[in-house]
Formats: sequence, C-alpha cells, structure tokens
Amino acid sequence: MIHFNQFTLSNGLRVIVHEDPTAKIAVMNILYDVGSRDEREDKTGFAHLFEHLMFGGSKNIPSYDEPLQLVGGENNAFTSTDITNYYLTVPAENIETGFWLESDRMLSLSFDPKVLEVQRKVVVEEFKQRYLNQPYGDVWLKLRPLAYHTHPYKWATIGKEPSHIENATMEDVKDFFYKHYIPGNAILVVAGNVTTSQVKELSEKWFGPIPSGNKMERQLPREPRQEKKRAEIVEAKVPASALYKSFHMPGRFDKDYYAIDLLSDVLSRGQSSRLYQKLVKEKELFTSISSFVMGTIDPGQLVVSGRVRDGIDLHDAEQEVDSLLQEVVKNGVDLNELMKVKNQAEATLEFGEVEVLNRAINLAFAALSGDVNLVNQERDLINAVSPEDIQRVAKNILSEENSSVLYYKSVN
Repeated sequence: MIHFNQFTLSNGLRVIVHEDPTAKIAVMNILYDVGSRDEREDKTGFAHLFEHLMFGGSKNIPSYDEPLQLVGGENNAFTSTDITNYYLTVPAENIETGFWLESDRMLSLSFDPKVLEVQRKVVVEEFKQRYLNQPYGDVWLKLRPLAYHTHPYKWATIGKEPSHIENATMEDVKDFFYKHYIPGNAILVVAGNVTTSQVKELSEKWFGPIPSGNKMERQLPREPRQEKKRAEIVEAKVPASALYKSFHMPGRFDKDYYAIDLLSDVLSRGQSSRLYQKLVKEKELFTSISSFVMGTIDPGQLVVSGRVRDGIDLHDAEQEVDSLLQEVVKNGVDLNELMKVKNQAEATLEFGEVEVLNRAINLAFAALSGDVNLVNQERDLINAVSPEDIQRVAKNILSEENSSVLYYKSVN
C-alpha cells in the first residue's frame, strides 16, 4: 500500500505527496501529459527533443545540473508515446533546491539558440546510432506504421525521420513548450522524508506564481478496427532473421489490460513458458522468443518477437507461433499456469515499490487514469483475472485479421 495525499494549486498543477519518514532522501517526479502522440505528423520527435532541451537552462537558471550536484542531487528523464517524465533525488533537507529548479523550467526555458543547436545534433545523432545504424534498430520505425494507419502511435517516440528535428525552428520549440509545459498539464509527486504541509508550502511558493496557461483538449484520431492481416518483408545485414508479429489490444487503463498482460506472461515469461518450451527448447526453431504488451494509454499492441535459427523459414516459424496462440484461444490456460504468472507479476510489483523513486513515478502515472489509487489496486486487478478471462481476451485479439507482421530477413 502506497499512502499519499493530494491537492491542486490554483493554476491547475496537481500535487501528490507520499510521506516516508524512514527514507533519507526526497524525490521529485514531474510528469508532463505530453508524448509523441501529441505531435504533428510533419513535426515529430519534439516530445523527445524537449527531454533534452529541459536540461539546457531555464529563464533564471543557466545550468540545471550544477546547482543540483552541489546539494548532492541526481536527475534523469524519459519520454514515451504518452508522457514525458522528469525526476530528481536529493538529500531530504535539500528538497527546496528541487522546487527551485523544476519550477523555473516550468516557468520558461531560456530558449538559447545555442542550446537548441547542441541538443538538435545530440538527438539526430541518437536517431542515427540507435535506430538507423544498429542491427534491428529500425524495427519500430517499420512496425508502427504497419500496425497503425491513423493514430499517431504510427511513429516512434524518436520521430518519423531525423529531418523533422533538423528543421525544427525556435518558433516551433516555443510553440510546443507553451502548449504542453504548463501547470495544468503536469503532475508533481514529492516522496520520501517530507511532510504534506512542507510540500504544500513549497509548492505554493515556487509553482503557485506560474501562469496556468491554456490546457488543450486532446482530440486524437481513433485507429479503425483492422480487418485484414498486414505484412512487410525487410532485408538487412543482421545476425539472424527475426519475426515480429503484433496484435491490436486495449489501452493501459482498460479493464482487460491485466488479462492481456498476464496472457503475454503465460506465453513467454521464463524458460517454462509456452513459447520458450515449445519453440526454443523442443522444436529448436528460435534462438530467443518473447511476447509483451506495449502498455500505451490509447489502444496498443501485444507483440510476439523472436530470432530464428539459421535455415529456418520465417513463414514456417510464424505458423508454429500461430499454432501455439490458437491453442490458447481454443483451450485456454489452466489455473496453475495462471497462478504462476500472477505470483511473478505480484513479485514484480513488490520489488518495484522498494525504491522511493519508483513509488513516485507509479503515483504520477496512476494519476493519469483519473484515480491515483489505481497504484494500490493493481494487485487486486491482477488477482481477479480468471482462466476464462485469459481465453476471452485471447479470442478477442489473437486473430490473423488483427495482426501486423514484420519478416526481418538476414542477408549477407
């Protein structure tokens, strides 16, 4: 159980406090409700670019890292299709330094052209190294637009192509910042050796004066129901041929999400899982295989991916995968099999709550659902899943017409 208090400032900033007097540190996590799904199709990669720009100096503080390091703090950030998340840890007595730093960059970036130029080059280089010049790096650049034809999940968080960031103007950057980096579009979590009254006072002092801005209503296009299997062949110089097969599924806060997540665990979590036992160990078709859910807020994907052994045809390998998937559709799973993955999932939750930082991040993300207490309901939601639920969701999503397949062929 993660205990918390919450309040909202007059400018719309939601604040959540998790008191843990046993901790020696304090954590600040600020989640901005903006990800790559909020970008224009001709200007992608901006959410990720801002993850970098936010460390390049703000209105009154030329360097973000130096003052934090002086008080023994650390920081980092990450971007996804749905959110951009910034966090820092400091000795508890220095938490006000965090408020000072985070409030100033919410107030306004410095918009220094030199910073934009430096970070633009960093992001473009990251795009090239991780996505274009690395084996299998372009998988999501190809699989996403195959699976999504309408919804902005059709491009990766890094963006569609480097030119969108290369051509980004200062006007583009300012427009994106003032549209999304406003108090009403953010969730602040302060956790660790702090008190709610202390956090209220510091929140009002540092964040209270920031103008509320105009929060935009998100109006994203819905992805139409897929009626026909989609497939694409890619040939590249990679160590082994690989299969990527994805299926449309409900989003992260849907009632069926936990059943589908457990279904993916039944299929591939650990060496006793169905896919590993049958296709890696017994039939020796794959050298590795996994299945996972993408966990996106809007309807996402369940993905099965694996690398095949030399000489194995990808279509033959796919048929064997399909056979195993249809076995679950027809016969479901037994209770012992389900209990095993439930126990694993619960252990993962328990382990994740050991660190104060993880608790803070989980509270912030749960708040996006509209109910922060979702963070404390996940165990019950997992335990409520029945074998009948697993079979029902398998029938709903594991069909050929709902699939998108990338045949990634190794060539010399």
